[in-house]
Amino acid sequence: MIEQHDQALDDDQALDDVTDFDQFFAEQTSTRRGLPLRLFGRTYTLPPSLPALYVLQLHRVMHSANAEDVSRLLAALFGPDALNHWAENGMDDRQLGIVLMWSTANVAKPGAMSMEQAAAEYDRREAAKAGKAQRPATARPKNRPKKKRPNSGRR
Repeated sequence: MIEQHDQALDDDQALDDVTDFDQFFAEQTSTRRGLPLRLFGRTYTLPPSLPALYVLQLHRVMHSANAEDVSRLLAALFGPDALNHWAENGMDDRQLGIVLMWSTANVAKPGAMSMEQAAAEYDRREAAKAGKAQRPATARPKNRPKKKRPNSGRR
């Protein structure tokens, strides 16, 4: 079991014996700045990498319609009042989806996706969802041959 505490090391334990993630991550951190974007009159700067909170919330939001979950997700990238600001300015669900898709793609690799590509990908995914939703559950799979009726003996 892992013990969690912030206590100073015991006098008996040498500092060199400790695996120091603080030091390791400080050495790994790049000085790259995040990508700026403008939306509804405000300029936001994406972080240079996806925050852990964003990644965790993204999985939660995929299966949730709770506005609070979406707000927490957006706060990790854009700040705590971004969603309210966007909603007050008339953002619709398509626009939100495009911004999320573009932002997620461009956080780690700026320039990875254009706004047009994000819109096309969002529309493609929504069309795929709509196609699945429209297909009746009792529909026969396309590859399955029709069953022939037995001959009734009549002519």
